[in-house]
Amino acid sequence: MPRADTLIRGAQLYDGLGGAPVPGDLAIEGGRIAATGDLAGWSAAEEISADGLGLAPGFIDVHTHDDRAVLATDMACKVSQGVTSVVVGNCGISLAPLAAVGQVPPPLDLLGEPRDYAFPRFVDYVEALHRRGAAVNVAALIGHSTLRVGAMDSVDRPATRKEIWTMQEHLVRSLGAGAIGFSAGLEYAPSRAAPTEEVMALTAVLKAAGGIHTTHMRNEGDHVIQSMDEAFAIGRSADVPVVISHFKLSGPQNFGRSTETLAKFAEARGKQPLALDAYPYPAGSTVLKADYAFESTRVLITWSKAQPKMAGRYLDEIAREWGVDQRVAAERLQPAGAVYFSMDEGDVRRILAYPETMIGSDGLPHDAHPHPRLWGAFPRVLGHYAREEKLFTLEEALRRMTSLPAANFGFKDRGRLAEGAAADLVLFDPQTVEDRATFEEPTLPSAGIARTIVNGTTVWQDGQVTGERPGVLLRRQRTDDR
Repeated sequence: MPRADTLIRGAQLYDGLGGAPVPGDLAIEGGRIAATGDLAGWSAAEEISADGLGLAPGFIDVHTHDDRAVLATDMACKVSQGVTSVVVGNCGISLAPLAAVGQVPPPLDLLGEPRDYAFPRFVDYVEALHRRGAAVNVAALIGHSTLRVGAMDSVDRPATRKEIWTMQEHLVRSLGAGAIGFSAGLEYAPSRAAPTEEVMALTAVLKAAGGIHTTHMRNEGDHVIQSMDEAFAIGRSADVPVVISHFKLSGPQNFGRSTETLAKFAEARGKQPLALDAYPYPAGSTVLKADYAFESTRVLITWSKAQPKMAGRYLDEIAREWGVDQRVAAERLQPAGAVYFSMDEGDVRRILAYPETMIGSDGLPHDAHPHPRLWGAFPRVLGHYAREEKLFTLEEALRRMTSLPAANFGFKDRGRLAEGAAADLVLFDPQTVEDRATFEEPTLPSAGIARTIVNGTTVWQDGQVTGERPGVLLRRQRTDDR
């Protein structure tokens, strides 16, 4: 009689590739899927009755800022959603390699306090991850802004040849230690002064290591087309895959332009390896900037060092209470973070419906009053957009969260229910799965996620974390077409 560590019996098996579910069992041995199908003849040390629930590959959150959170928290915000792997270091912001001296400039403060930047080498971060463990698997990007802050005495100018060499050296060493690529955040102050040529010089070192480039583009509003051209050119210059982060249109004057940007993306994708991610909300979140505020219908304060009690309140209400305009109120709150209601729901739906769109939460776990996407992004896609709005099928929604990101990021043994694949799994109820986090109560766990399993170990069960930390560092594995 075949024997496994764990048997999940009586599930509806979703393969992660977009196929219809089939009834069956799944066996786990040594942290991997040993078999699927009718396993009536098998036994196991642990048997789990799925009772007809859906069983899918664990979700891969391709756009996170969980660099610190994976070390310091139980990651309830993600495992409660069925997320089993996270990509950290996005938007040009990574916790390593940097040993902070004094304050760190925004948006590096989105990841934590200066004391959290305690990893002068990426290998130091990797060692901390191995030492402390993590509830989820972690794939790490190296941030352009982080490299600039570490290599330059001032980031309001282009880097010199020597400074570029220093950044290249840090990047090469990080890739050798297990980083999967390089991220840029060209809209943010620490990298805004960097010319395209500087970014190209850094992406040039990626190909030899099989790395990937992700980008928070220079502009996501009026000049989005020019920014897309820049991103495509950077990828071509280094002959590496490019992922456009949180693909969107900001500002009322740009509502509806997703038809234009998606068409441009699709055309370019036929000529070079490109991917994109999006979050399922018409509001974004980052540091508080007055310019962003005036492009938004409303602004919700997520944290403020100057006025901590204002977290969770709207900027216009604060301004009226203080008897000042919103620009002055924003200045008084600094440094601070905010949620910006600056997107059109029609654009959000159109981008989510695009077949190549991966799902990324882009949540900020350091915020006192975070955007609800931190706790609800994945169940929101499954419940609201798939089941209720029928924007796509449940099977297609699962593909966007599993096999599609695994293929784009080079995680060959993740994202599929297949023999030999890593046992990253989520057991869920297709009829009840939904997000419960709201802008008013942003940390409510989602409904319908019965169990989350990482490398064969349960990390979420019966509405609570188990305390297990079985996550590993994920490395990018090259494929022929990416």
